[in-house]
Amino acid sequence: MKGNELKPRIGIFGRRNVGKSSLINYLTGQDIAIVSDTPGSTTDPVRKTMEIGGVGPVVWVDTAGIDDEGSLGVQRIGRSLEALRQSDLAIILFTNNMFGAKEQQVVECCREAHVPFLLLYSQSDKCSAQPGLLAQVEEETGQKPFVFNVFDDSFRTPLLSLIRDSLPESAYRFHSLLGDVLCPGNHVVMVTPIDSSAPEGRMILPQVQVLRDVLDNDAVAHVCKETDLERTLQSLAVPPRLVVTDSQAFALVSSIVPEDMYLTSFSIVLARAKGLFDDYLRGTPTLAHLREGDAVLLLESCTHNVTCEDIGRVKLPKLIQRRAGCQLHFDTVAGFSALPRPLTDYAIVIQCGGCVVSPKQLAARLAPAIDAGVPVSNYGLALAYLNGIFDRAIRIFDNK
Repeated sequence: MKGNELKPRIGIFGRRNVGKSSLINYLTGQDIAIVSDTPGSTTDPVRKTMEIGGVGPVVWVDTAGIDDEGSLGVQRIGRSLEALRQSDLAIILFTNNMFGAKEQQVVECCREAHVPFLLLYSQSDKCSAQPGLLAQVEEETGQKPFVFNVFDDSFRTPLLSLIRDSLPESAYRFHSLLGDVLCPGNHVVMVTPIDSSAPEGRMILPQVQVLRDVLDNDAVAHVCKETDLERTLQSLAVPPRLVVTDSQAFALVSSIVPEDMYLTSFSIVLARAKGLFDDYLRGTPTLAHLREGDAVLLLESCTHNVTCEDIGRVKLPKLIQRRAGCQLHFDTVAGFSALPRPLTDYAIVIQCGGCVVSPKQLAARLAPAIDAGVPVSNYGLALAYLNGIFDRAIRIFDNK
């Protein structure tokens, strides 16, 4: 259930020909990255999964040189820095006793994005590291460089240990979605509508994630369609602790579920787990204050086929437009594609549940909006607000 997008990401950065690709080959023990003496062999970020003891699978991201040249080089550097902002750990390589403005730029980017970093002096077999330079780098960055070369196997184990110790536990330790609101034996009803936007023959990832979490917490899960919800509730000898629904069914489900019963959505559960819940809670009420001509940005973390029942591109804009009672502009952007207009042009940014991205990637995507003071919300919270059940949908999480 944990795809590449949810695994911890370790980005490798440095000038051209400092040995970034060689490092990945060295650590994985495989020739998976192209190694060449020709500068600029790596253009776009290249990803490879590897298991690290004590952590589990991680994704190594090999990037273009931070000293790339020309108009294409500038774009490649931009992609490298974007990969850095999505990384859980950055490894910065330097060699030939050269640590200058390019390396300092990457260090500063790490600090701005709150990404921990390691400094590695590579190719020590070709050019020995000068103690004076290493001391200067440590003083300037607060990091002691690790000196190695890929032709000496004795460096591999201590280097992997250093990487493991530097990777934040939050990047690979699983945290329960509902563990703080469920007790063993609690009953949870999951409402999963099946319409044209539902994938053929399977449940969507948020539903699977919540189902697994309910079972992991020794609770009892009941799964039904919205059309069977009333009958399901009546059939239970013990009232459910919680009803979790697909957000687009909020209106119907909230009319069926008794007021004294906790109700929320899959998207809200995931939003809380991703770490930006308080920002969403502050930003969502902005939906009540949209004015003529305001622009709304909807962010999707994945790409999918769009149908007439698509929640982010069809249903949610219609509800927002109806609530505003005036003409609004909507932009929908999938993945990490460029935005069609500056962030500050938007009255609010609404993010999907983010089931296929890590908390770090989600935070990196929304950080520019939050830093610019643009309100942010989440699909589930926005739908709860537009259906008049915002307070009810978050009640089970109060004071948690």
